[in-house]
Amino acid sequence: MEILRTPDTRFENLPDYAFAPSYTVVRDASGVDIRIHHVDVGPKDAQPILLIHGNPTWAYLYRKMIPQLAATGRRVIAVDLVGCGRSDKPSKKSDYTLARHYDWMSKWLEAMDLSNITLFCQDWGGTIGLYLVSKYPDRFDRVIASNTGLPLGEGESEFMKMWVGMMRQATQFPWPVLQQGMTAKLSEAELAAYHAPFPSPEYEAGICEFPVLIAVQTDNPGAPLNREAWARLAEFRKPFLTIFGDLDPVARGWDKRAQGHIPGAKGQAHHNIAHANHFIQEDAPQELVDHIIRFLGVQ
Repeated sequence: MEILRTPDTRFENLPDYAFAPSYTVVRDASGVDIRIHHVDVGPKDAQPILLIHGNPTWAYLYRKMIPQLAATGRRVIAVDLVGCGRSDKPSKKSDYTLARHYDWMSKWLEAMDLSNITLFCQDWGGTIGLYLVSKYPDRFDRVIASNTGLPLGEGESEFMKMWVGMMRQATQFPWPVLQQGMTAKLSEAELAAYHAPFPSPEYEAGICEFPVLIAVQTDNPGAPLNREAWARLAEFRKPFLTIFGDLDPVARGWDKRAQGHIPGAKGQAHHNIAHANHFIQEDAPQELVDHIIRFLGVQ
């Protein structure tokens, strides 16, 4: 496995993003070391709020939320998934599987030795994050799932057939999709910040492969892993909240499904944000912060 690492100079002078990088090294099953980046703000001994992004974004997505969440006195951690942000990028699309993503982030969580976690997760950050919750339920105190889901191999929509079919052959990411997934309009500098981890298309293998890994097809190799995780989540009784954007076409309806399946979701103040699209952190950062802070008081 060949590993690409984005030069640090790509991350200089990004708007509203002055967070120092932190790194953890995990070992892939092949024996290759992979460096995973995270932002780490606040007291190291405080209870953590863990923020996990989706595709094709990175910790930059949380830049407006991190300072306010840190003001609560908690430790705020925003991790970059492998292939994204400042984390290492295996160079081939075939290097990425759902099982590998789960393994990489499981090893990262164990190496960080986090406990009493409040998780906020969106898009792929939710799929991977919810797997972690199902595998390590004792490490999590509460969960907020936003515009995400855990696909179970139950069939794909026409949109998903188109998206997966297009990305299966792609060698570079169609970046206009990012702006289409939000109602907020980004400045040129902000758009450049999202592009910063990817100096050229050869760095984009991971974000190109993510759509292919969405386990919607009945024969998708990731579906059994997700079904096992879904079964374990039926035993998760700690507080579980959904905050979805009404304009999001990607995960629509999964919030109601989670509310009916996960015991900890019963009686929670689930919320939908009318003006928010898929990348809800850009569209409604203040509303998300307000809901998260309120939820921190839920036992």
